[in-house]
Amino acid sequence: MSSRRPSSPARSSSQASIKSSKQHTPHNPSHLRESQTHSASHEASQSSLDMADATPSSTEPSPRTHPTYPHTDPSAVDGVLDGETSTMEDFGTRVATETTSLLRRPFELVTGCAHPGDCNHGTFSPQVESRAESVRSGYGFGSTQQSRSSGHGVEESNTSIFSMLLGKNGSGGKKKMSTTNYLVEQHGITNKTGMYLSYYIPFLAWIKQYRWIHLRGDMIAALTMASFYLPMSLSYASNLAHVPPINGLYSFVFNPFIYAILGSCPQMVVGPEAAGSLLVGSVIRTSVDKGHGLDDDALMQGRVAGVVTGMAGAVIFIAGITRLGFLDSVLSRPFLRGFISAIGFVIFVDQLIPEMGLADLADGAGGVSHGSSVDKLRFLFTHANKANAITCVVSGVSFLIIMVFREMKSRLQPRYPSVAYIPDRFLVVVLSAILTWQLRWDKLGLEILGEVKSTTSGNPFPFHWPFQISHMKHVREAMGTSFLIALLGFFESSVAAKSLGAGQGKGAIQGIPLSPNRELVALGVANLVGGCFTALPAFGGYGRSKVNASTGGKTPMSSIFLSIITIFCVLFLLPAFYYLPKSVLSAMITVVAWSLIEEAPHDIMFFIRIRGYTELGLMIIIFASTIFYSLTLGIAIGVGLSLLSVIRHSTRPRIQILGRIPGTNRFENAEDNPDKLEFIEGCLIVKIPEPLTFANTGDLKSRLRRLELYGTGKAHPALPRLRPEEHNKNIIFDIHGVTELDGSGTQVLEEIVRGYRDKGVRVYFSRVPAEGTPIWNLFRRSGILDIVGGKDHFVADVGEALRLTEVEAGGEYGYSDAPGSG
Repeated sequence: MSSRRPSSPARSSSQASIKSSKQHTPHNPSHLRESQTHSASHEASQSSLDMADATPSSTEPSPRTHPTYPHTDPSAVDGVLDGETSTMEDFGTRVATETTSLLRRPFELVTGCAHPGDCNHGTFSPQVESRAESVRSGYGFGSTQQSRSSGHGVEESNTSIFSMLLGKNGSGGKKKMSTTNYLVEQHGITNKTGMYLSYYIPFLAWIKQYRWIHLRGDMIAALTMASFYLPMSLSYASNLAHVPPINGLYSFVFNPFIYAILGSCPQMVVGPEAAGSLLVGSVIRTSVDKGHGLDDDALMQGRVAGVVTGMAGAVIFIAGITRLGFLDSVLSRPFLRGFISAIGFVIFVDQLIPEMGLADLADGAGGVSHGSSVDKLRFLFTHANKANAITCVVSGVSFLIIMVFREMKSRLQPRYPSVAYIPDRFLVVVLSAILTWQLRWDKLGLEILGEVKSTTSGNPFPFHWPFQISHMKHVREAMGTSFLIALLGFFESSVAAKSLGAGQGKGAIQGIPLSPNRELVALGVANLVGGCFTALPAFGGYGRSKVNASTGGKTPMSSIFLSIITIFCVLFLLPAFYYLPKSVLSAMITVVAWSLIEEAPHDIMFFIRIRGYTELGLMIIIFASTIFYSLTLGIAIGVGLSLLSVIRHSTRPRIQILGRIPGTNRFENAEDNPDKLEFIEGCLIVKIPEPLTFANTGDLKSRLRRLELYGTGKAHPALPRLRPEEHNKNIIFDIHGVTELDGSGTQVLEEIVRGYRDKGVRVYFSRVPAEGTPIWNLFRRSGILDIVGGKDHFVADVGEALRLTEVEAGGEYGYSDAPGSG
């Protein structure tokens, strides 16, 4: 298969004909890429003016041009096929006399070199040579070593750099050097060990920047967060996780401290969350239902919480070590919104029972506390007349006070930032405890928290390794739930970290890049340690972190102060929680549940507006299964549907048939505007806009077959053939979007190309990555390069491929200017 052509008859034409055709030959071969350049000297300007009349001194192609494209091959242009040497006037004559029915304007025949001599610039327009003193060796990362002044010197310098990186030199066999090691050597970085330690242990980076001006803001932020979230942790432990209240405090003892050392977001604060605590409670209830413990066995409940927390930490830690920072993208937004809204509803209904003083009655009503939300609502409506009045009043008033302050803060904080310092939740807790103690409301039926102590007497921080053989029965029950806790926690932490970034405002810690993989490691280690002390799962929370940032916290030291304050509370202030009403804790959790639900209407209206009924249906399915059955079923359905959606999206080929916009050199998806595009007779132009891997090449053959038969990939395969077979004599693949190609994808592509060639179909590839790239090497090693007919079938764009189809079909070029063009 050859693209060679006979000598043009213009070689024997008269001088007048040559002169006439010269007006059609621009000095810059392409009007589209004509550029303005400044000559370094008068001589350079004069040289560029005389360029068009100069005779080429060499028939070798430009080092910057692809040597395999027919229209850029200087030897073909200069007539070396028949032993003659032509001038630019000869070339202009040929351009003016060649004709092709298909390819007119805007396609242009372009020379490989626009001037005599060696080419040191782009293909299309002459440019001045870079000044020697402005050329630097290396990648341009700031290296100060100057290269030699000549163009060849620059090329040799760059070649030596890449040879060093690739481990190739004159003698061969040199060990490959990584880019990082090369930059370290070039810039004289001596403390490479310290550089890596500061990156993987951010504490070593931010502690050097810590100043006394940070201390006041960090301390105030820690005190504010302690007043808000220490009572919340007691609520999460006792009302959601069904573990001793002190286990909630443990989450603020260890996790914030460890995250401050290993975390990459300075202002993020980790702690227990409502969703994770509720999921821990579901595991404990399952263990009780299966006879692995009793409802009042605080020691067993704490150990199960430690097992769940430790397993979630192990999952997160392993994911970080194996660089799975993309895991937060596995769960779709509709799943997260549906599941989080369902959790908010479940929490809201759960807390109505203690808020109405019906907890004891629910425990004795045939396992209502372990039932679904529908069962609990039925119980509440049936026994509403038995509610305790003082409990309802205390919980209702507490809920209203917290909600009013919450709304006032959201409205006033933009104008008066200091309102963020008002500890409304802390005031409610303190006032309710004092009133209960003074007025003896506990004697009237108001349930109080009672004595808060460690499950092991004498040791306030008991160590208990969660992965013991005796705990295997709990491990099996907690496996799936721990994995979901890890995913949900990492997702929320990622949202918080990305929103806060690397610090905000004046005086913030700088130079700590946010890394999802380091976040996984930090959260994993924190929860592994927390699991050893039977703490609840703790992750970064956006609301908690915003409170930290808005109250003056600039560095991770605020998290360390929070841990110290919590340790002080565990050691000295636990007796002060004795008269704290449980209904107040339930009211605080109800506020959190409200915040989880209130975002759902916005997402629902958004999906309705964009007609995203699939996403809306997924939200409804997950919400309904969680409400009417259990959290476990909602988790299973949500994760299963999300994974199916990911697999379906990644395995479906997205190949397109292209058509040309009339009068232009642009090609677009023909299925979008089939009536506005031109289709090239005898050619099927296929665009592959994505990487080809084992996941999406399984159905590639059948999709291509549909394009051949029907001209669209959306037609049902039951239709008879609609596209004539003669329209598929040439197949052009535009593979600009194929940024990655694995072995399976290469094998499928090789089978497709071989099948076309066996049927006599010519195959071309346009916009292929350059020689030497991994994708090019796969084409060469797999034999695709030889099967299609060599490098001549790999071209720069679709227009060149269309020229080649006519060259090989008709044996010669036939290009002419369109009528009326000058």
